[in-house]
Amino acid sequence: MPNAKVLSEKQAIVAALAERVKKAQGGVIVNYEGINVADDTALRRELSKEGIEYTVVKNTLLRFALDECKLDGMDSVLHGTTAMATTEGDPIAPIRILTEAAKKFNKNFAVKSAFMYGGVLSENEIADLATLTSVSDLYSKLAGSLNAILSGLAVALGEVVEQKGGSVEAPAAE
Repeated sequence: MPNAKVLSEKQAIVAALAERVKKAQGGVIVNYEGINVADDTALRRELSKEGIEYTVVKNTLLRFALDECKLDGMDSVLHGTTAMATTEGDPIAPIRILTEAAKKFNKNFAVKSAFMYGGVLSENEIADLATLTSVSDLYSKLAGSLNAILSGLAVALGEVVEQKGGSVEAPAAE
């Protein structure tokens, strides 16, 4: 049985990890084995630019934190070397960046699991999300599509008004 000081330190770490997971919009758990210091530094810099917190974690402490957050189904991946990346911003960014890193570095560096908006993602969902751009880019594409639809509707309504003998000109301001 660990002494009271060690136990309280570990409980504080678990509480901090649980709070970090609860606040996160998304996160990724990776096996970082086989990555050298230079690649790790570059990866940490890239993640930091996107507002992603990346830290090495102990499997047992992370298991307790994830259980506290009701993220079931991740216990099976908590073995070996483990690091966690979380973000309170764009939830797709850590998935995209770390999936690309796994392809670039080697087969030992791998994405173990991921979560988004409080739910655990499947391997297929992780693979699909890794191909997407950022959330803001997706919103921009959606806005552009909606704009095109509304412009087309406006033109069609203008044609109907003109066919009925009306005018599409705005009334003069008084």
